[in-house]
Amino acid sequence: MADQTRTPQDGTEESQPLHHPAPDRTSPDGRGLPEIPVTLSTASVYPRRAAYAFSAAAELGYDGVEVMVWSDPATQDARTLRHLATQYGVPVRSVHAPTLLVSQRVWGRAPAPKLRRSVDLALEVGASTVVVHPPFRWQYKYARDFQEQVRELSAETGVTIAVENMYPWRPRKHRGQRDYMAYLPGWDPTEHGYDAVTLDLSHAACAGQDGLELVKVFGDRLRHVHLADGSGAARDEHLVPGRGRQPCDLVLEELVSRGWRGDVVVEIATRKARSPHERRADLEASLTYARSYLQPEPKEYHPPAPEHRHLPADAW
Repeated sequence: MADQTRTPQDGTEESQPLHHPAPDRTSPDGRGLPEIPVTLSTASVYPRRAAYAFSAAAELGYDGVEVMVWSDPATQDARTLRHLATQYGVPVRSVHAPTLLVSQRVWGRAPAPKLRRSVDLALEVGASTVVVHPPFRWQYKYARDFQEQVRELSAETGVTIAVENMYPWRPRKHRGQRDYMAYLPGWDPTEHGYDAVTLDLSHAACAGQDGLELVKVFGDRLRHVHLADGSGAARDEHLVPGRGRQPCDLVLEELVSRGWRGDVVVEIATRKARSPHERRADLEASLTYARSYLQPEPKEYHPPAPEHRHLPADAW
C-alpha cells in the first residue's frame, strides 16, 4: 500500500490523504452492518494521524473508527471528523476521552470537564459510546464524584460511557517492590458498580487476568471491547490478537454466543512499523482475526509473524 499522506521534513503529517471509495458493508441479508461491528482505533496507527486511520479503515473494510482524543488536532474537532467520515464512508462509532498520561494537557488539566467535552464530541459526530479510564490517584477530587458523573452524563445524553479496565503499575527494575495502585477508586471495574464497562484485553494481560472470565463477570455491563493481545508483561503491549496469551478467540466466540451487541475495536500498537506495508499488515491481520471468530461458525486463524519489532503502548 502506498503511503496515503505526505510527510514534511519536520516529521509532521499533512492531512490530505488520497480518497478511497467507501467499502460495501452490506451483509448478505441486506441488513447493513454486521451484528458485531469491528472498528479501528485511531491509536492503532500512531504516530500517524487520524486521517490515515480513516483511510486505512476504508481500504481494509473496517466498519467504523474509534477516535482517540489526543494532541492530533483532528481528533479534537467535530467538523474535521465529520468530514473524514464522509470522505471515506467510515463512521465514527466511539470516542476515547483524553484520559491517558500522554493526553493530560488536551482540553486543559481539569478531568471532569474533559469527560463532558468528550460526550459532546460524541454527540456531534454521531458516536454512541465514550470510553474513559478511571481517574488517576492524584485526581482525588475528580475520583470522588467520578461514578456519579458518569452515570448522570450517560442518563442526560443517552451516550454510553464505558469505564475501561486498567491494571496495577509494576516496577520493571526493582523486583520485590509492591505494585503502585495508580487509579481511584481502582483499576478493576469488577470491584465497582459502573453501569457500563469496556474490556481491554491487553490491559487484562498486564493485570494477570483472563479476558474470558472478565466477560462472564462483567455480564450485561460489558458494552465495548478493545481487541488486542498481551504476553503478561508489566507494560501495556497491545499486540495483534493471536500473538499473545489472552484467549482472544474464545472471547470473541463468547460474544457471538451471547448475542452481544456492541463494538469490537482493534486497538493495537504499530508505532515501530517501518513502512506503510508493515502497518497495514498488522491492521489487516487484526481485522481478519476478529472477523474469523465473530461469526456463528468461527474459522481458526493465526496471524502471521510480525514484520517489525514491537514497542509497548502507553496505557491506551
